[in-house]
Amino acid sequence: MLTKYLLAPYVDGGRGPAAFDCWGLCIAVRHELLGLPLLPRLDGVDRHNPKACIKAYRALSGEMEVCEPEPGAIAAVLRGRYCPHVGVVIAIGDRLAVLETNPGSGPRWLYLRQFEANYLKVVYYRDQPIPE
Repeated sequence: MLTKYLLAPYVDGGRGPAAFDCWGLCIAVRHELLGLPLLPRLDGVDRHNPKACIKAYRALSGEMEVCEPEPGAIAAVLRGRYCPHVGVVIAIGDRLAVLETNPGSGPRWLYLRQFEANYLKVVYYRDQPIPE
């Protein structure tokens, strides 16, 4: 089921279906694979616009709750009050991983420890549990 996302190239501002940036991948996977409501597209928010990233992070994180990693949770990478990167938590077998994409690696999934080892601070957020 992840093949479509793992084959899609990274493109700044990409919101799918053929190419994604980290936010585009996150919202598509949550909605298309996990059945969660579609989050805002945040057009204009990309890695070249830190002020827009800060503003978007403040707005969205205020509407979500901090949680432990769980399928569908957003893994927010933080540098102070700046959120330069996000991924989405998925289940790979009986383990949790984060699906991400970025210009250096493209799309990939990493088990939680691997993902967290790449970044100084990761906070997990949920807007609501995955529907049964």
